[in-house]
Amino acid sequence: MSDVSKSRILIADDNGPNVELLEAYLSGIDCEIEVAVDGRDTLDKVESFQPDLILLDVMMPKLSGFEVCEKLKSDPKHRSIMILMVTALNELGDIERAVEAGTDDFLSKPVNKLELLKRVENMLKLHDVTDEVERLRQYIAQMEDAAGPRH
Repeated sequence: MSDVSKSRILIADDNGPNVELLEAYLSGIDCEIEVAVDGRDTLDKVESFQPDLILLDVMMPKLSGFEVCEKLKSDPKHRSIMILMVTALNELGDIERAVEAGTDDFLSKPVNKLELLKRVENMLKLHDVTDEVERLRQYIAQMEDAAGPRH
């Protein structure tokens, strides 16, 4: 039932030390990691890398994390990508804006390793289950189409 391909995680952050820290924290997870350095690069990497999960910094050049999240979640092709916004912003308005943009979860900096790993693990499981449900839905629709109209 589960496929053998590794989960793909895109780290979108313009700060090198932050990227290195997140990569180190994720080193125990069996996954492929790609890095994007700004909002436009993030959208490009989504197309080429096709991540399951994006660790998305809010404050980035070219496009903010909010803008990237809104673009991805409004596109049916990318809507199922899980997005974990990672940010130093923790004002209530920022959290509300992230939720309105469509983020799946929110993590404040400085990042706690255990909290990050648990959220990533849970989000990847949820992504897998969501994908499986969609495959089953498509399979059922195909079977109904093949059976023809019922009288």
